This record gives sequence, C-alpha cells and structure tokens, in this order.
Amino acid sequence: MAQIEQSDGGKKKKGAQKKMHIHVDFTPMVDMNMLLITFFMLCTTMIKSQTLSIALPAPPDPDKERSQDNSETVAETKAITLIIDSERDKNGNIVLDENGNSKDVVYYYFGFEPVVTDSKQVIFGQDAAGEPTKVDNTVKAEKFIGNDGSTTQGIRRILHDRNADVLAQLETYKAQWRRGKITDEEYQVEARKIRNDSTISNRPQVTVKATPEASWQSVISALDEMQINQISQYRIGTFTPTDSLLIVDYKRRNPAE
Repeated sequence: MAQIEQSDGGKKKKGAQKKMHIHVDFTPMVDMNMLLITFFMLCTTMIKSQTLSIALPAPPDPDKERSQDNSETVAETKAITLIIDSERDKNGNIVLDENGNSKDVVYYYFGFEPVVTDSKQVIFGQDAAGEPTKVDNTVKAEKFIGNDGSTTQGIRRILHDRNADVLAQLETYKAQWRRGKITDEEYQVEARKIRNDSTISNRPQVTVKATPEASWQSVISALDEMQINQISQYRIGTFTPTDSLLIVDYKRRNPAE
C-alpha cells in the first residue's frame, strides 16, 4: 500500500509549504511475483533434450590380428569405412568455404582395411594374408555435396549406389503412400522392415571415423547421410594410426588434390 506523509520540518512558519513523503509498501508485489513465477513454472512445457543414438565400437580383441575396431565382424562385401577430415588453418580454426560451411573431405574405402607393410607402403587389394580381396579397397575421397537438383553427388552418391536395393524397395511403398493407398504408419512399419531385412545381400554396413581435425559438423553431416540414404547399420569407429597412414598415402598418390 502507498502512504503519503506530510511534514512541516518541525517549524511552523506561516505560509510555508508542507513537505509530503511518499512511502510504497512492496510486500504485496513480492507475493504477486512469487505467484506469477509459480504459475509460469507449472504451465511451461520443458524442452526435451534431443540426442543421437550412436553405436560405439566394441573393445578390441587382443586375440585377433585385424584392426582395432573389430571390422572383421562385418562382411567384406558390405563394409564401407568413412574417414572424416576438416581443413584447418595454422591457428587451428576450421576453414570455411564461400557458403560458410566447413571444408570437409571424406576418405572412404570398401571392404577391409588396406594392409600397411611399413610406414611408406600400403597394399591395396590384398588382405593380411596376401590374398586378393573380394572388393576394391583402394582409398578414395569425396565431399559433402548432396543433391544438385535431381542429381546425387559427393559421398551421398556413393552411399546411395551401395544401398540401391533398399532404396528401390522403399520407393515402391513411398509411391503407395503418396497416392494415399497406405497410411503414414503403415509406410513406417514397412520401411523399418526393409531397412532391417538381413536377406538383402548388399545392404551396406558403414563405419564412420573422425580425424582429430574433423569438426563436429562434419561428423553430424556423415550421420545425416546415413538417415538420408536409409542405412540402418552404421557405427562410430576409432581413428587409428593406420587410418592416418592411409590418408597420407592417398595425398601422396593424389598430390593435385
């Protein structure tokens, strides 16, 4: 409540103005603020944290001679390994392109990891026993380009072609969903069955690795490509010294890039 107090300063001069002191009691305002805070806390919807579900690599098996990320558990004809790297300046800052995106490169190879016989020699197309591999495991490089109109480019094209059978079956149900023959719930059920169908022989199994220079944005972009290309079997692998040698060997073989 507001109160107005009059004071003559202790002197009673004829014709002098009386001074008024205004006192405002804020105690009711404090009570009202507490009620408002309680009201908004009870009526506000809390934001739920959004997280990614990532399958981390299993601990290395010391009894097995192959790479540290247990890639031997993946069929050679299905395995794809992506090594994500980002360009950085001399100060360690990520270099951006003209569109403001980080300059990322994706090194990839099919099948098992190429054999490194020493620090200078990398053998492609052979396994650890020196036998020819079933697929060409030569290290190549691509970028995150995505779609240019109706044309799929970059690493998306590589993953799209490897998962072509799954995408073709999904497109059949998607066409029925567009025409209203099946509901969205029915489409999601069928899509889940197709993505997890183990009878599809060439369904890819992707391992994503990141170099110490790779940005978080590049890793998220790689995981987004898994969703875009409907790849259900993928995991985050551990970047090893052998992976570093593979990148060095690729740059040695392709000095212009």
